[in-house]
Amino acid sequence: MRTVTGPTDHVVVVGAGLSGLACALHLLGAGRRVTLVERDAGPGGRAGRARLGDYLVDTGPTVLTMPHLADEAFAAVGESLGRHVELLPLHPAYRAGFADGTSLDVHTDGDAMEAEVRRFAGPAEAAGYRRLREWLERLYRAQMHRFIDTNFDSPFQLAHPDLARLAALGGFGRLDGRIGRFLSDARLRRVFSFQALYAGVAPARALAAYAVIAYMDTVAGVWFPKGGMHALPRAMAEVAAGAGAELRWSAEVSALERSAGRVRAVRLASGERIPCDAVVLTCELPAAHRLLGRAPRRPVRLRHSPSAVVLHAGTDRTWPHLAHHTLSFGAAWERTFDELTRSGALMSDPSLLITRPTTHDASLAPPSRHLHYVLAPCPNTAVGPSAAAWRDLGPRYRDSLVAELERRGLEGFADSVEEELLVTPLDWTAQGHAAGSPFSVSHTLAQTGPFRPRNLVRGLDNVVLAGCGTTPGVGVPTVLISGKLAAARVTGGRTRVTRAGRSPDRRPSAPTGAGAHDPS
Repeated sequence: MRTVTGPTDHVVVVGAGLSGLACALHLLGAGRRVTLVERDAGPGGRAGRARLGDYLVDTGPTVLTMPHLADEAFAAVGESLGRHVELLPLHPAYRAGFADGTSLDVHTDGDAMEAEVRRFAGPAEAAGYRRLREWLERLYRAQMHRFIDTNFDSPFQLAHPDLARLAALGGFGRLDGRIGRFLSDARLRRVFSFQALYAGVAPARALAAYAVIAYMDTVAGVWFPKGGMHALPRAMAEVAAGAGAELRWSAEVSALERSAGRVRAVRLASGERIPCDAVVLTCELPAAHRLLGRAPRRPVRLRHSPSAVVLHAGTDRTWPHLAHHTLSFGAAWERTFDELTRSGALMSDPSLLITRPTTHDASLAPPSRHLHYVLAPCPNTAVGPSAAAWRDLGPRYRDSLVAELERRGLEGFADSVEEELLVTPLDWTAQGHAAGSPFSVSHTLAQTGPFRPRNLVRGLDNVVLAGCGTTPGVGVPTVLISGKLAAARVTGGRTRVTRAGRSPDRRPSAPTGAGAHDPS
């Protein structure tokens, strides 16, 4: 593995999102001095926090899978995730509602899910689910350590027996077709293939290897951190500070001071200069490229995932058919993905994710009130309406989205809203997300693994990238891995006893609620 050359005693990490925090903790565990600089007033990045009156809103991801990856970062400094964040396992992980009025609880426990599939679609589909679950587990084992949790220096690293195993599992076929080998019911196939949207590719065109995301969602388990998702980056920042990191909030980086092929200092917008031996940039790729003065040359321009409209609503009531996470599928499927990724039209028959965090933490809302997060995928600004167009389009789309929610059983939703926040591609663009998409670079074959933007920067000996735009990709588990991989580029993967005298080389302890679902 190629690593940063020269001294690496003091590392400046730019950005306190999940990747930057994970990187900082792994660097601290390896004995580096770390200064973490963040333009916002606190940690989180995408996993931020907003206050709407007396409602506390997670502004980013709402689904937590693979918590052992966060625990690895805590363990690097002799701590554990469970000591700082209370994790509640979600049963069911999701509730799926379909246009024909049927619903299915998605359990991560195999026996419970087999029974639910039998109730929903009969014994043949239940048997197919069991075979699918076994295949997902084998797919995960074939991919995780060789193709996801790894630093690539060359495509030739793919030449490994695990590649043959992945091919034998059908990983290079199409996701939709492979899921169809196990399940004939179209509704069930959606439950195990909608995750391709996270990768920015329609299930009919996505590689079957991306079913590993379905493994994370439907097999490995889904958790909710008490206090909301923002509790995770907040705890990571507190532990990093306790391990010796210097945390600089409201500190925007304006330039990198370079000489002789190395960054010598980071300059802040305030004019302050922070000398350093190495830099890890976890900001958005366009921002990183501006600081570096150039973007790497690629034969084909980067493609970005679809975007999303998010409606955060504090309400005076809720609806009993909602679970913590509810997938509300429209009747359309192939047409929906064509609209999102090709034609650039807004979904004519939307599929929605509705999250109700107050299901498990009433403290996020005033007494007898509820918080609802409604995510509607939409085209990014490269294929759909421009960011500016959303100034007028946003309020109209909000009204159509609320009307659609009422048609799907959330009667009285419009009148129940006390506080709300609407987030559109206009807002994502203002935050610096390319193509107005918070889901970054899509996972096409040409933008995956060794073909994704690398985390080592050519022409500079001591700069590393982390975050969802680089290796290994988009999603909470993968950005946590990204931070670890970036730290390994600096340290060579070596750790030592921490200042507190506790060895970070121990196996991470299971977070609260992990139990048998923790695949580590």
